[in-house]
Amino acid sequence: MSSRLRRSLSYQRLIPGLALASGLPAILVALALLWTGEFAARTQWTLSVLVALVWVSLVVMLRERLIRPLHAVSNMLEALREGDYSLRTRALGREDALGLILHEVNELAQTFHDQRLDALEASNLLTRVLSVIDVALFSFDEQNRLRLLNRAGESLLGRPEAELLGRSAEDLGLEVCLSGETPRVMDFAIAEGFGRWELRRRSFRWEGRPHRLVVLADLSQVLREEERVAWQRLIRVLSHEINNSLTPIKSIAASLERLLEQDVDSPEALGDLRDGLRIIGGRSEALGRFMSSYARLARLPRPEFSDLGVADWVRRISALEARLNVVIEHGPDLTIHADGDQLDQLLINIVENATDAALETQGGVRVRWTETEHFLELEVEDDGPGLAQTANLFVPFFTTKPTGSGIGLALGRQIAEAHGGSLVLKNRPDAAGCVARVRLPKRQGDNAGSADARPQLLP
Repeated sequence: MSSRLRRSLSYQRLIPGLALASGLPAILVALALLWTGEFAARTQWTLSVLVALVWVSLVVMLRERLIRPLHAVSNMLEALREGDYSLRTRALGREDALGLILHEVNELAQTFHDQRLDALEASNLLTRVLSVIDVALFSFDEQNRLRLLNRAGESLLGRPEAELLGRSAEDLGLEVCLSGETPRVMDFAIAEGFGRWELRRRSFRWEGRPHRLVVLADLSQVLREEERVAWQRLIRVLSHEINNSLTPIKSIAASLERLLEQDVDSPEALGDLRDGLRIIGGRSEALGRFMSSYARLARLPRPEFSDLGVADWVRRISALEARLNVVIEHGPDLTIHADGDQLDQLLINIVENATDAALETQGGVRVRWTETEHFLELEVEDDGPGLAQTANLFVPFFTTKPTGSGIGLALGRQIAEAHGGSLVLKNRPDAAGCVARVRLPKRQGDNAGSADARPQLLP
């Protein structure tokens, strides 16, 4: 019965009731002694009322001391739940349990206040960053509806944010951005404008729901600038090489023209005529070789991938070098997915350069390879004089060899990058000579997202 009674009473009624019940026996005893004693009736009534008032007053005070702090804590927690972190309770001393509870509630409110302030500052910073970057950002929810975009996104779609939020990706013409591989470069029209875009897409959770962030970077202007720079470089290289051939041809042609105006029957004049024509023919042939080499560099086909055994590949190419014995330091038994013909050309150029350098110092050439989780790493090391300068190593047609074409390293790096790898040249740190390092993915797709797959040049 008492258990059911306690459950039926609220806490704020149960506490006064228990306080009244705990004092009732003492009050009854006191009143019994008072009314059975030899006291005047006036005194009995006065003392009885006084005892009852004191008893009830103490119970009311006890109730206030217990219930009011709980109301304060309840109001604080409700304010925290509603997002109001400005309320504080009047803190009591921390030496008792109630004071410690009130103190901790105040500290909790202060912590939430500081966290909210940090979140607001971070949100304000993020908003400012999004407004100044020149790439378009879009956030779509699980129903492919737009939930967030930046100023560049508004400019791209040509409409204000209020008209765009909540609309589907299909209505906005961005449904192609939510499928397919990423990152990738694609050509498509947005808001009546056609261009080339780099697409990146990431998943994240916002307010407990999955969202997708779409990043579109306009490559048209960058590509136009790169195209302009490439044309300038092409014209500069072609002009330099063509002028190097046309200038002596023009000079010799003028000399031969003057010679023809004179007596050409003498053996000396005929010899000069033959020498001049031979020089013109040689320069014309060199100019033809140059144009052929440039066309070869520009027409590198896309790789055709198939299985390639690394050990057999290295052994076959090393055996082609007849000027010295290329030492093969055998690595792991490994098969990669690559274009064997193109990699043959890559390794032939590297081994040939290493041999040219080693012959200058009567040194040797060594080939070794290792593997990581996703990559093959092959090194060609020579005992030559090393690299005097590295700034122009991969510039097409730059060469320090009297008979070099200047396309070997440029072509090699182009082949490595077409496979998703890299070609790096650096001087040996422990001795004279150079190390050429080729890094290739063992399977296509292993290089995705790897910073090491980008071309680089070490000093």
